[in-house]
Amino acid sequence: MSSHITRHGVAARFSEAAIFNGVVYLAGMVPERGDADIRTQTQDVLDQVQQRLQEAGSDKSRILRAQIFLTDIREIGGMNAVWDAWVTPGTAPPRATVQAALADPAWKIEIVVTAAQKVLADGI
Repeated sequence: MSSHITRHGVAARFSEAAIFNGVVYLAGMVPERGDADIRTQTQDVLDQVQQRLQEAGSDKSRILRAQIFLTDIREIGGMNAVWDAWVTPGTAPPRATVQAALADPAWKIEIVVTAAQKVLADGI
């Protein structure tokens, strides 16, 4: 078992992703635009999740767990419509969705994902 940790998108405060023992841990992904509705913000965040997973050698069908934070839980229907269309059929991950205050009041959603890599970094 390797103790090596790989980090992607490293900044002073956080990394966008960390990989350890074939598991990808993504930071919370937030929308690029705060002036959009919940459906547009959700699609934006899911596109980012998909891109980060691809960069880490994974994909949306390998998500182990998703945590979704909404500023207004009453918007769960709009978020779910986008989520349901995005998730690969038969691979819906365990998920928690809660209402929470986010760092930027313009953001309506933040998603945190943990996923398995397609192939472990050491080839196993």
